[in-house]
Amino acid sequence: MGSMEIKNFGIIGYPVVHSFSPRMYMAAFKDSGFDYYNYIAFPVQAGRLMLAVEGMKGLSFRGFNVTIPHKTAILPFLDAVDADAMIIGAVNTVVNDGGMLTGYNTDVTGFLAALFQSGFVPDACNAVVLGAGGAARAVLWGLCKRRANSVTIGARNYERAKKLSDDFDIYGNVQPTDWTTEDFRDAMRRADILINTTPLGMFPEIDDMPPVDLKLLPNGALVHDLVYNPIETKLLKAAAALGHPTLPGLPMLLLQGEEAYRLFTGVLPNLEIMRRIVTNVDR
Repeated sequence: MGSMEIKNFGIIGYPVVHSFSPRMYMAAFKDSGFDYYNYIAFPVQAGRLMLAVEGMKGLSFRGFNVTIPHKTAILPFLDAVDADAMIIGAVNTVVNDGGMLTGYNTDVTGFLAALFQSGFVPDACNAVVLGAGGAARAVLWGLCKRRANSVTIGARNYERAKKLSDDFDIYGNVQPTDWTTEDFRDAMRRADILINTTPLGMFPEIDDMPPVDLKLLPNGALVHDLVYNPIETKLLKAAAALGHPTLPGLPMLLLQGEEAYRLFTGVLPNLEIMRRIVTNVDR
């Protein structure tokens, strides 16, 4: 199809040197025939965020992704924020329409799409979510949106879990726990799905896993790890060894990328090409 128009895209964060996004989006642009589309990683330190956003406008960037530490800090610099992103309190994708910047959060879309794709329907489920950071917020909103029956947040820091549940309990039945307590163990015993949103087990610390007893889970409970490097984490290996269905973080990563690509270009990317980049098949 081909496009002779130059359009620029990027990702801002600090650090961004290890981001898959430039290679992933460039490969997808090429496949879609967007030969004059560029995607560049910009290391932007915390104090420089406002300047960076103004720079994106000045250079007429069509859109950009946002990663740590700017996902929440960027909100005041945008002209409009999508409802999902507003509730989650974080933006990971910004689209520029002639100087009007709109923020989106595609993590929630990717999370729910990955669940459905794996055959798990979250409506009316009992969920246990490990961790109380930024990734947990998108997961909580996805579960509340689909009317989960109960969501238990298990965290090392009870205060953080409590603060998170206070933000979301108007949307559903969300309970905070410290993951060493009997309350948490009870929640594990009735869980239909366990979701790890912590970085425990992520490369290079691949021998780590969250300190939870998987033997408490009922038969058939799905174990989902948002970590995508390595694709099969220690947590997922342990769950599979006990006979549980597992879902790695890679599908969510790709599906949130697919949604961002759609927001940027108006078309869907070739997901297989994106997957190949992320799994280093062609490195």
